[in-house]
Amino acid sequence: MSSRERILGRVRRALADVTPDDRPYAEAVPREYLREHGERSVAQTVELLAENLADYRAVVHRADAAELPLLITRLLAERGSREVLVPAGLPPQWLAAAGPVRVHDRAADTAQRLDRVGSVVTGCAVAIAETGTIVLDGSPDQGRRRISLVPDHHICVVRVPDQVVSSVPQALERLDPARPSTWISGPSATSDIELDRVEGVHGPRTLEVILLG
Repeated sequence: MSSRERILGRVRRALADVTPDDRPYAEAVPREYLREHGERSVAQTVELLAENLADYRAVVHRADAAELPLLITRLLAERGSREVLVPAGLPPQWLAAAGPVRVHDRAADTAQRLDRVGSVVTGCAVAIAETGTIVLDGSPDQGRRRISLVPDHHICVVRVPDQVVSSVPQALERLDPARPSTWISGPSATSDIELDRVEGVHGPRTLEVILLG
């Protein structure tokens, strides 16, 4: 029996005699905290997202549906990627026919195999303007968590304005708490050693965000 199983077993035994009518379990937790700092228009919210993404050293692009395939092709070519990792549910029209070889994530692929792929292209679940954060939740157009962490170059497409919210509380309302989520604020970076910033330690060294709309 693992440590996790032992802990969950103790929790279940402790709650064995608790019924849904018992307090405080029957009461919802009040969440009356501030949900948004000021009122913004949709355009202002999108602009704030772009500013904060750039502040975190992400590279921000804008495109409409017709421009998107050519833009992604150009970004992959500038990166020199020979292979691009794509989740199973990525809209096929996002990638042009010409370009790097498409590699689809498989359970059998090792981290070493994924590390040989130059770039990954995903969608997102939600983007938070006030924090410049992109959230992935493992949906078909985003794939499993590892595909956005191993390759050194991540292109993330955000549908504007549908996937853009102002604040973290608003983002949490849209996310399923039962799904695994990855919160990304800029490229991977750490300053743990002598306060020197090092990028690409535990995720992509380069994050490019395309605001689609």
